[in-house]
Amino acid sequence: MPARTQLRVGRIARAHGLKGALKIELYTDDPGRRFVPGARFALQVPTSSKWHGKSIELAELRVYNGSPVAFFKGIGDRTEAETLVKAVLWVEQDATELPTEPDAWYVHQLAGLEVWREGERVGRVVRVDAMPAQDMLIVEIAGDEVMIPFVKAIVPEVDLRAGRIVITPPPGLLEELEEEAPTEAPAATEPEAADAEPSAPAEADDASAPDTSETADDERA
Repeated sequence: MPARTQLRVGRIARAHGLKGALKIELYTDDPGRRFVPGARFALQVPTSSKWHGKSIELAELRVYNGSPVAFFKGIGDRTEAETLVKAVLWVEQDATELPTEPDAWYVHQLAGLEVWREGERVGRVVRVDAMPAQDMLIVEIAGDEVMIPFVKAIVPEVDLRAGRIVITPPPGLLEELEEEAPTEAPAATEPEAADAEPSAPAEADDASAPDTSETADDERA
């Protein structure tokens, strides 16, 4: 795992008022830590934007009617604020740092963990996909990608230090790996060959492999 990674913590939704304020769509569970005066955010914007390759500094975060509204240094009017609409806000993060909440992890820390079921290794986490109902673990099992709901009932244990997770999928969620059918023995031509045992089926290979690609993720843990 790299020493540093980047996390999406928000997206600028639209301008608010006439004094440069901007409504923020939060991608973090910890806005009180990320959105403090003086915090700097790298900007993800089109290459044609005047903000491409730049960062901005937060002056203040307020809440209006339940929506977070940010004021950034140097953004003093609505016209300037409009140039930042749809920009995604990124922060740098120590890749080994764990969230302070119990039973919480950053998405980038789950990719690559080995997956165990009933005491046997069955695959490896490739990535985590965010879905409307819940996050889905994408697990590579015998060369195929399988979607596993990331909920406590199905994923009761995540051990980052051991590099593994334990799954208890309900019947039918995972297809069992099929073993090769035994080769049918040829018809016996000699009396002593009639009682020969058929050859044993070959065990299926575990073709899972770690995903070495680096991806940046939302900070929602």
